[in-house]
Amino acid sequence: MDKHQAAAGLCHVAIRTRDILESVRFYTEILGLPEAFRMHGEDGSLATVYIFLAPGQYLELFANGRKETAADSETIGFCHLCLMTHDIQRSYETVRAKGGPLDSEIRRGLSRCLMFWIHDPDGTQIEIMEMPPESLQAQADKRLAGSNG
Repeated sequence: MDKHQAAAGLCHVAIRTRDILESVRFYTEILGLPEAFRMHGEDGSLATVYIFLAPGQYLELFANGRKETAADSETIGFCHLCLMTHDIQRSYETVRAKGGPLDSEIRRGLSRCLMFWIHDPDGTQIEIMEMPPESLQAQADKRLAGSNG
């Protein structure tokens, strides 16, 4: 990004969990994402687990969520988490083989991306997306990559 822009990229998305160990298991075992590190509170209890996505990009899982909120098509604010894959069919088959909660089949989105939907143990909606060359995202990446100086 240009040095005058306010942000240089996405660092992490934080998700408060009902059961942090169940969520860590989902993201590491079902989705195959590596755990980066853990942080503990002053009392020694597990407080936060970082899940590695890419250099400088993480999911930050917080323990001790108590209040449920439901996001739907009319809720303002956070809607879903989207994770990128380079092989949508393989990702779909991996999640299915590991017993992951598949919410849709693979389909083509309006942007010409390929996607399917799942959810984590707390109901966070997760889109798994592949950006083929004809997708609007891939075209934008190609067009804007040179302007990130």
